[in-house]
Amino acid sequence: MKVIIIGGGWAGAAAALSARKQGAEVHVYEKTDLLLGLGNIGGIIRNNGRYTAAEELIAMGCGDLINLCDENAAHKSVNFPGHQHATLYNVNKIEPAVRNYLISKGINLHFVKRVSGVEVKQKEIKGLYLHDGTYVEGDIFIETTGGTGPMGNCMRYGNGCSMCVLRCPSYGPRVSITAACGLEDIMGERADGEFGAFSGSCKLAKDTLSTKIQKELEEKGVALLKIPKEDINKDKLKIKVCQQYALDEFAENIVLLDTGHAKLMTSYYPLEKLRKIEGLENVKYIDPYGGGKGNSIRYLSIARRKNDMRVIGIKNLFVGGEKSGLFVGHTEAICTGTLAGYNAVKYAKGEKMLILPRKTAIGDIISYANYRMLKMKDHKTRYTFAGSVYLKRMEKLKLYTIDKDEIIKRIKDLGLENIFSER
Repeated sequence: MKVIIIGGGWAGAAAALSARKQGAEVHVYEKTDLLLGLGNIGGIIRNNGRYTAAEELIAMGCGDLINLCDENAAHKSVNFPGHQHATLYNVNKIEPAVRNYLISKGINLHFVKRVSGVEVKQKEIKGLYLHDGTYVEGDIFIETTGGTGPMGNCMRYGNGCSMCVLRCPSYGPRVSITAACGLEDIMGERADGEFGAFSGSCKLAKDTLSTKIQKELEEKGVALLKIPKEDINKDKLKIKVCQQYALDEFAENIVLLDTGHAKLMTSYYPLEKLRKIEGLENVKYIDPYGGGKGNSIRYLSIARRKNDMRVIGIKNLFVGGEKSGLFVGHTEAICTGTLAGYNAVKYAKGEKMLILPRKTAIGDIISYANYRMLKMKDHKTRYTFAGSVYLKRMEKLKLYTIDKDEIIKRIKDLGLENIFSER
């Protein structure tokens, strides 16, 4: 069987590995020249409840991408405001590591191949049209295109194109496959009802920081710098995708993390104000990112799906990552992508698909986020293992733990040990 994945971010990479482990011929179509998408500026895993989810994935037999992040970590067990035991992977090393690993597993990668349309018959996708006019047939399709862009949405709902890592001007806009199939996408909302949300961080060139700050980052992985009182803006916290960072500490301090570059934990910050802070007098953003002006706008294209990750309305289309819900983070993308890839092959074989039980953190967040979005029509709440609403739920349900033995026992007792790696 031939599984086609549209989008090569963390969710797409996870779906590809999962489907390949089940014996499928797997093709990934990515519109840019890089895998991982926003993962190339991310860099954080294992913080708070993401540790639990990462170990659940490993116990279930699909922790390959987690292991690659661990192997390419710049720092481990880092604590910063509101977050414990984080691993910071090096964003400058992770993409080639993932690319080479996928190739080694026999996954076919197609770069600078933007999907522009679909052929649908009787609620089934028969094939895809690429931007160059090529037609590609497949049996099962998985959309992991995310919810960011195209440029027009960043202009309409943000502060204009910020020249983000997705590089719409160079490689063309993201195309929603579900919308191309005639389905109506859900758009995430901010607290005030405006659509979309700003990505949560931007990148500073590390060598433009003072020697003292550089040393602190390299030794500890984190640096906090006080913001002048006149520049503190707590209202800005509400516009971020990542509500686990909507804490006063992130409004009152410049929080820097060492992820290869210096990760600035705010959606954007005017350069002239940034340079007022001691140690940042000569700082600049990584080109060509416009972090002094704005950031990418996300959550503008979410599919209606079932808890097996299959899209409602199209028989052979599955989704993962931000396309599958109001999820925040790479770990969340890897989890949903893994399940989508696994069930895509199960569906093609005519076998029973897997719905992860809510006694697992991964199964619970997939089910809970879907219930809130579809049944309660809640398009404002966002879900991440790392904080905010869902971490509180994890703690209440006693799902959050960093005890590996406890997590392994949980997975074994549910009969899910190595479920994703067994054929």
